Amino acid sequence: MEGTILRSVNFNAYFGKNHVLKNINIEFPKNNVIAVMGPSGCGKTTFIRCVNRMHELTPDATTQGEILFNDEDVYKMNLIVLRRKIGMVFQRPNPFPTMSIYQNVIAGYILNGIRLSKESKDEIVENSLKRTALWEEVKDNLHRKGTFLSGGQQQRLCIARSLSMNPEILLLDEPTSSLDPVSTSKIEELIYELKKNYTIIIVTHNMHQAGRISDKTAFFYIGELVEYNNTKEIFTNPKHERTQNYITGRFG
Repeated sequence: MEGTILRSVNFNAYFGKNHVLKNINIEFPKNNVIAVMGPSGCGKTTFIRCVNRMHELTPDATTQGEILFNDEDVYKMNLIVLRRKIGMVFQRPNPFPTMSIYQNVIAGYILNGIRLSKESKDEIVENSLKRTALWEEVKDNLHRKGTFLSGGQQQRLCIARSLSMNPEILLLDEPTSSLDPVSTSKIEELIYELKKNYTIIIVTHNMHQAGRISDKTAFFYIGELVEYNNTKEIFTNPKHERTQNYITGRFG
């Protein structure tokens, strides 16, 4: 029986008076890839930003209800602990430009003032890069800037940076939208491999991508969770007309 690692209960989010997420109730099982899709402005990215509390960095942002990670309210957790447990990778690759590849991987430790021995650092860097299938490509250039890598390699470096902190959940916000098809394919293969050890929530506009890599799909529309089911079921037998319209390209 799969356990539930994350769930939201009657969760609402606001920017000032703008009600951007409306009463979201959803459960995420461990070691699954869950795609969150829907048209632009429907609340997908806001939802995952709320999960690791990036939402609150925006002035006027408020929330109601609960998001529970292993039954603990994320809004009552220590923020550093929360962001170590729930890593996030953004739409555009964003390696820290002044840091080397090596430093980028352990940036979470550096920025949080966590001291490590040289052996520990070396081990974390090698393991994280191996987990993202990047080690063989960069092992001879670890002390060059992360920005010298291709876009796809930079995105895998950002995933390695998240993995170095040993998270349980990885949030991916359209991680392939700025990448070419070959790099996209590598990231998709990587996501498929990573679900053995992590729960992955991926926001995507790309329905083909959701169909290829996810176990479950959540369809958001104008701040509401319209439908959530096994991906195959969502694509072949949607229960709601709005889901069907989106999948068949009538809007979005």
